[in-house]
Order: sequence, then C-alpha cells, then structure tokens
Amino acid sequence: MLTLICVYAAHGLPYAYDALEPFISRQIMELHHKKHHQTYVNALNAAEATLKFNGGGHINHSLFWKNLAPASSEGKGNGGSLKSGPLKDAIVQTFGSLDALKKEFNGTTAGIQGSGWGWLGLNPFTKRLEISTAANQDPLLTLVPIIGVDIWEHAFYLQYLNVKVDVIVNAIWSVINFEEAEKRYTEGLSSSKL
Repeated sequence: MLTLICVYAAHGLPYAYDALEPFISRQIMELHHKKHHQTYVNALNAAEATLKFNGGGHINHSLFWKNLAPASSEGKGNGGSLKSGPLKDAIVQTFGSLDALKKEFNGTTAGIQGSGWGWLGLNPFTKRLEISTAANQDPLLTLVPIIGVDIWEHAFYLQYLNVKVDVIVNAIWSVINFEEAEKRYTEGLSSSKL
C-alpha cells in the first residue's frame, strides 16, 4: 500500500557544531539545529499527517456522495441498476458477473479491521478492474476510483449497529450509482493518470 506520509528529518550538518567558532558558537549551533530546526520538522510531520487524514476524508467522501443514488428498487432513482455498457462488460470480464464482484468486494471490504474504505478501482496500466481497501481516510492512490464504500462506523452504525456486513451485503449495492461508476470507468480508460 502506498502512503502519502513523508517523514521529514533535520539532517545532520556537514560539519561539527563547533566548526564555525569563534564566529558562531557551538552552543548557538546546537540550539539552532537541534531545537529550532527540529521544532519545524516536528510541526511539518504533524501537519502532513493531519493533511493526509482530512484531505483523504474530503476526497473519499466527495467521491462517495456521487457514488450513491436513490434506489431503483424503490422507484426513486437509478441506484443499484447496472445497465449494459463498458462497465458491465468489464465487471463480467474480470469477475464473471455482478454477483461475483459483489461477493468478492463484500468479503474483502468486510475484512477491514476498524475503519477504512472498500474500493473498486481501475488499474491505469493494465486497464483492469481491481478490488482494494484503504485504512482510515487514506485515499486510493494506485487505482482510479470507480466505486468506494465507507466502512467507518459513522457511515452505518445508527441504522445497522455494529454489523457492517449488513451495510455492505444488504444495503449499499441497492444505492450504488452505476452510471457515475461507468463515467469514472470510461474516463479512467482514456487516461494513464490517477
């Protein structure tokens, strides 16, 4: 799994702390390098972790809302309805059927320990669909996101309590916006970028 986090460090000096004496004392050099510079490095590392979490949460949820549509089974919209087209062809080619995709996706996503996301993505190099998971709010970095499912408890707990399998198996597929997923899929096919 790729990670967005870089760990920054205050690199060692190319000379001894006392090498600049008598013009700059060893004490000033140690204080400046070990304390002041290190404070900036520590703050940068903390900010990057915060940026990854909150940035990933924004990206993932922005995709997620478009990923959903009112259920066609309730006569409210097109959710859950996969029509013939390039996405359905790719699903059948890769997984054998929509039901087989659901079964594999459900099993993989249900295996997430704690919070995270289940993804159906397009490999930009092989142009094949793949199932992936991401911990916490980590965004999908190695695949073009086609369908994402939020497995954080806040996404299902009030209705499904602690049974996240129910939300995956019994609920989410009824409201997946396959038209949006197909749009992402076809756009992903025409690009080699994530």
